[in-house]
Amino acid sequence: MDLKQIAKQVEEVCKTTGEYIAEQSKAFELGKVEYKGKNDLVSYVDKTAEKLLVEGLQKILPEAGFLTEENTIRTDQKEYTWIIDPLDGTTNFIHSLPIFAISIGLEYNNEIVVGVVYEINKDEMFSASKNNGAFLNGKQIHCTKTEHLNDTLLATGFPYYNFDLLPQYMNLFSNLMRETHGLRRLGSAAVDLAYVACGRFDGYFEYNLNAWDVAGGALLVQEAGGTCIDFNGGNDYIHGRSIIVGNSNIADAILKAAKEAGF
Repeated sequence: MDLKQIAKQVEEVCKTTGEYIAEQSKAFELGKVEYKGKNDLVSYVDKTAEKLLVEGLQKILPEAGFLTEENTIRTDQKEYTWIIDPLDGTTNFIHSLPIFAISIGLEYNNEIVVGVVYEINKDEMFSASKNNGAFLNGKQIHCTKTEHLNDTLLATGFPYYNFDLLPQYMNLFSNLMRETHGLRRLGSAAVDLAYVACGRFDGYFEYNLNAWDVAGGALLVQEAGGTCIDFNGGNDYIHGRSIIVGNSNIADAILKAAKEAGF
């Protein structure tokens, strides 16, 4: 299977769907928002975008299954599975904050082999396929080689509905504030991961995530020379609901800080 060619086809599907999302963003009304749970928002834009993505991806790989955030399609587990977030950063979108993206990962036997994140507002297409490198609008990208935390700019995500680990998170946040150039919270895990892959951030960490939040971006980081681990230092960062990324030095330093904070 030509993973590089599949990635190119996924980019085209993202581009078309991104045009729809961008058009809808011009006149979106808050009254059209639905609530899936506490602070867990969705709109007709998410659902329609997901349907457009599914339709396009089915043409690329008809035999593949789907794992989607908005559950517009249900499939049994298959050898190949598309993992889709049609609008990562929905809260940003509905508040007209221009940081949101489409995230798509193709999983083969529990390994991500294609990852695409399309940041719509800046028209930035981040794309990777296994063993073929990571790219931004066709130009190869790399993670930073920063060695020490005190030279880093990190990204994170704040808890917004499950606050069970909030004390540990605040400890970690407080410690890293003192040890880095700063921390940023953009509101889109997919964008955070893409920005680590292209060197805008040195590292990123977050817990209580879903597979569709990270499936596209994790491969970007790996193919850009970075490391992905979970909060236990293991490899369960796609389905395990926590992730730490960066070059190996920075990922290890964040993991150490997380353990010291009580995770």
